[in-house]
Amino acid sequence: MSNHCHHLAEVMDIPEGKRSIVLAGNPNVGKSVFFNALTGRYVDVSNFPGTTVEIHQSPYGEDILLDTPGVYGVSSFNDEERVARDIIMHADTVINIVDALHMERDLFLTLQVIDMGIPMVVALNMMDEAAESGIAIDIEKLSQLLGVPVIPTVAVKNKGLSELKAALPRAKTGFADPELEVDLKRLTAKGIQRADALLILEGDSEVARAHHTEPEGLREEIYLRRRRRVNDIVAAVVQANDSKRKWAQRLSSWALCPLTGIPLLVVVLTAVFWFVGVFIAQTVVGITEEVIMGEYYGNFITGLVYRVFAEGSFLGELLAGEFGVLTMAPIYLFGLLLPLVVGFYFSLSVMEDSGYLPRVATLTDRVLTGLGLNGRAVIPIILGFGCVTMATITTRLLGSRRERLIATALLGITIPCSAQLGVIAGLIAPLGIRFLLIYLVTILVVFVALGTVLNKLLPGESTPLLIDLPPLRLPRLKNVLTKTYLKATSFMKEAGPLFVLAAALITIMEYTGLLQWLQSVLSPLTMGWLKLPAETTTAFIMGIMRRDFGAAGLYGMALTPRQTLTGLVVITLFVPCIASILVMVKERGLKEGSYIWVGSLVIAFLAGGILARLI
Repeated sequence: MSNHCHHLAEVMDIPEGKRSIVLAGNPNVGKSVFFNALTGRYVDVSNFPGTTVEIHQSPYGEDILLDTPGVYGVSSFNDEERVARDIIMHADTVINIVDALHMERDLFLTLQVIDMGIPMVVALNMMDEAAESGIAIDIEKLSQLLGVPVIPTVAVKNKGLSELKAALPRAKTGFADPELEVDLKRLTAKGIQRADALLILEGDSEVARAHHTEPEGLREEIYLRRRRRVNDIVAAVVQANDSKRKWAQRLSSWALCPLTGIPLLVVVLTAVFWFVGVFIAQTVVGITEEVIMGEYYGNFITGLVYRVFAEGSFLGELLAGEFGVLTMAPIYLFGLLLPLVVGFYFSLSVMEDSGYLPRVATLTDRVLTGLGLNGRAVIPIILGFGCVTMATITTRLLGSRRERLIATALLGITIPCSAQLGVIAGLIAPLGIRFLLIYLVTILVVFVALGTVLNKLLPGESTPLLIDLPPLRLPRLKNVLTKTYLKATSFMKEAGPLFVLAAALITIMEYTGLLQWLQSVLSPLTMGWLKLPAETTTAFIMGIMRRDFGAAGLYGMALTPRQTLTGLVVITLFVPCIASILVMVKERGLKEGSYIWVGSLVIAFLAGGILARLI
């Protein structure tokens, strides 16, 4: 049988004898806030077997608490839903988080879990926002209609959490759809668990295949009946005062309408770029990289290593040389990358916690659909302007392997990181607006052309955008700081070993003469096709070590404005830095990672050569 029909302890690290308590709910209902409040912190983060989906788990008293990806229903449309399905259907108890403002949407999942026969407690969250919007909910009646305990909560203020903990021992299976019982009993009589039986009735082919049976085509009938039940329950327990609708709803409409949404997006992205690309990348990094890590740490560690190993020796260079494991790796990682990562994740968390990020995804969905992506891809694309390495890891949030490959290729080939952008801006600004526009149009044309071609060539179809639009609200500082800390530390743990490996590889290439050989191989192409001086090859090679090194390598050269423009286009499209390459290989595999690497070489030189002949 496949993983999803094994006991949960067989695929997740759950000690025998411990019960699994599972947090389940739609996206953006506050599951991570509940997890932190109930456990104090994320103790263990791991990928669910066979996927790139991260699962958080922590001891909770004598039991284990697990967080699941946000889903609208238990099914198998994408990796997130499969993982949520596999964990929920084998839970001992489910804590179902329901957004009080969107009960008509969230209760569909609630009723599905009840139909599966899993003991449940409902946490009706964001009660404060429901009250502010003029929505009154009869909690006692809702509990009676569902047949499970319902606890009103405001998780971000720790309201209702002690009551939720106290209610867990009283978890109940609830009132299932009576019209399902005959069909469910027919399947459970064959030894199939009730949860599996329900999904077989709903047409889940993976669960049916695991039980050596055929999926049954009752999904539409069951879903329609469940939707009617949700509507009836909401009508019975909710009273709405429409006069209390706030200005935030008007702002939400403006954010979604292209006429007002695009200018608003430009303002927001300009603010983010100033914060990360100017304040963090220049001011903060100037202190952390050049002074703290470069001067104080760099001088200290170099002196320490050269007392033991001779300067110029292989071990001396490996540990403390220009690209040393103890010099370049930590200076780059903590001096440059950490401030940028924290800055971007802080900005992203503000947009996410305010409810603006889902609106950006909705606004850009139509444009990105033509590139084989959906609106969710705007998140890694925005992140890519901070750090392509980090953005590549966040492509995990996309719904299919096909989308993740397209997004990774676009990131690796066409998106310049903030460190590189700063150098490019310094080089292109003196050339005037004409050259700036040619540069921007060239990169945009390559971005659109590459996405369109990959969309046509790659088999399969991309997933549609299914996204929740939470109400716009002022972000809560504690939420933002917690998310920033968790995401930044998770990224540093993943990226750290790769930077150490990158530093070792570069030192070996330099020490063995491989770097010089690459320069001599590329020189004829650089001079003949790109019409650039031979020494620009060195700048391209340096760009593999660190992308801003490559752009900075053009600074001291006597180049004409046309040559500078050609060089900057090639540097932008050229092979991503070695850390990004390693992450791409880790995320996409050696074969696809190699295709992206070779593709970036071909596209960079092709675009540069064409541009050199047109301007």
